Amino acid sequence: DFIDKLFIANTHDTILCFSSNGKAYWLKVYELPQAGRTSRGKPIVNLLPLAAGERITAVLPVKEFDEDHFVFMATTSGTVKKTPLSHFSRPRTNGIIAVELRDDDHLVDVAITDGSKDVMLFTNVGKAIRFPESAVRAMGRTACGVRGLRMSEGQKLIALNIVEDGYILSVTENGYGKRTPVDDYPAHGRGGQGVISIQTNDRNGDVVGAVQVDEQNEIMLITNAGTLIRTRVTEISSMGRNTQGVRLAAVSEGEKLVGLDRVISIEEDVIDDAAQADDAPAANDTDSTED
Repeated sequence: DFIDKLFIANTHDTILCFSSNGKAYWLKVYELPQAGRTSRGKPIVNLLPLAAGERITAVLPVKEFDEDHFVFMATTSGTVKKTPLSHFSRPRTNGIIAVELRDDDHLVDVAITDGSKDVMLFTNVGKAIRFPESAVRAMGRTACGVRGLRMSEGQKLIALNIVEDGYILSVTENGYGKRTPVDDYPAHGRGGQGVISIQTNDRNGDVVGAVQVDEQNEIMLITNAGTLIRTRVTEISSMGRNTQGVRLAAVSEGEKLVGLDRVISIEEDVIDDAAQADDAPAANDTDSTED
């Protein structure tokens, strides 16, 4: 196991949890079990009323549900949606619909934005599209969203990134990958077919992950056999978009990479900051509010 997300939060901050079924759930920080730094923690599925087969795809800390930020969502069908963060300010015990999904669609990832960033979407066949999030109008929670990337037969969206400086690190199921400067991805209009991000072929197989990294990061590759492979970003070749990449991991026959995550390192000063975060006793203010 490894750390995927690390947040420093106050007791009364909210954690928004988004599921593959397109629902949003709330947790207050004080509702989480408090434990020492060496504790394994508690599975989040034990804290939320998830349905059978439903899984959490994004966890986002929120201090204030203001009017100046948005929840940006992407689904496997290439649909995107932007909803004001303030629309998620009224919690309900059983969660709420964050995006309406078709039966064969699932929520891939969610990010909080300020409305001024570029967005990048990535598919399993090595395509990517970059466009300004201003190209997606804000809409209500129960709306279905709009087309972010035009998908062909057999394509599915696998990753959403909000553009910052650095690289896009792409990995394929047969253990190949590369990092490509973000600036190599041209901005286009929303809803296009995108450009090649990494070549997919018999050698590479499908793309299983694309994350934004810098040279100080490490990544973790995950196989269907449960193997975890950790490597530094600086050890991975930087290449242009329309290339195949290099071998990052040797996989056995029948073994495939199934995931890629950027690894969060816990430094001592971060731990000290977390220990000093607001530790006021839990308050009795968890009543749900109907929409």
